[in-house]
Amino acid sequence: MNKEDYGYHKPVLLQESVDGLNIKPDGVYVDVTFGGGGHSREILSRLGENGKLYGFDQDADALDNAIDDPRFVLINQNFRYLKRYLRFYGEKEVDGILGDLGVSSHQFDVAERGFSTRFDGELDMRMNQKSEISAYHVVNDYEEKDLRNMFYLYGELKNAGAIANTIVKSRAEEPIKNTDDLKRVLARFLPAHKSAKILAQIYQAIRIEVNQEMDVLREMLEQSAEVLKPGGRLSVISYHSLEDRLVKRFMKNGMFEGEPERDMFGRFEVPLKQLGKLIIPTDEEISVNNRARSAKLRVAEKK
Repeated sequence: MNKEDYGYHKPVLLQESVDGLNIKPDGVYVDVTFGGGGHSREILSRLGENGKLYGFDQDADALDNAIDDPRFVLINQNFRYLKRYLRFYGEKEVDGILGDLGVSSHQFDVAERGFSTRFDGELDMRMNQKSEISAYHVVNDYEEKDLRNMFYLYGELKNAGAIANTIVKSRAEEPIKNTDDLKRVLARFLPAHKSAKILAQIYQAIRIEVNQEMDVLREMLEQSAEVLKPGGRLSVISYHSLEDRLVKRFMKNGMFEGEPERDMFGRFEVPLKQLGKLIIPTDEEISVNNRARSAKLRVAEKK
């Protein structure tokens, strides 16, 4: 891959995640988080002329990175529609699915998208720019109890109630219009030595809510188990504990909560089999790509 291809998004755990797919030259694969196309290009480099790759990305900006290759199809949709669009293209089963979850480098770096804690920008945070619900709507219109639950569940903030109450009181006087307004309103919760970490948790909570990220991930994982061929691989990179918990539990027992039913011998059937151990980036990769610092890769195989 050329250096310029990394301008939109520098792929994390590139070789390891694609290695996890155990590429067959004539296989059919899906990159559910196309982004800058880094992982897709690596998959294509390992496919023969009869191989096929489908990419999903709901962000219109990602369309500019489409790969001119007869073996590749880019689908401008949320990966929660994985099964539907594969069927549209005549694919009932595939050999492998790769997901690089979270926010792309491009989305973080474009101030007006509102994802980054570094820049002032609109309260947006929509991965799909056509979506009706933005961060502005969440911050200014959500009930206090819903804000509290959001910050507690998705931001894992112990003072979620106080943060929600402060937002509600402030917006009653005037709307919270942009990310700088939000930082100003919540300034008392942002001590200098921990401000970056706490802001990241606050932004994460709002972003997950705006994009329904947990629901979408559950749907994709369940559909992946349906569309993978026996022996097909699922390779998923996550960036925070909420994502990783869902991926880990689904790969382990095919569920997100509770335990599967066991037979009289204590055995239970699950759709996937975990392969190997958790993979994390090397210190060297983290030194050249800071976004990799929290990445976790898990791989499973369809039974």
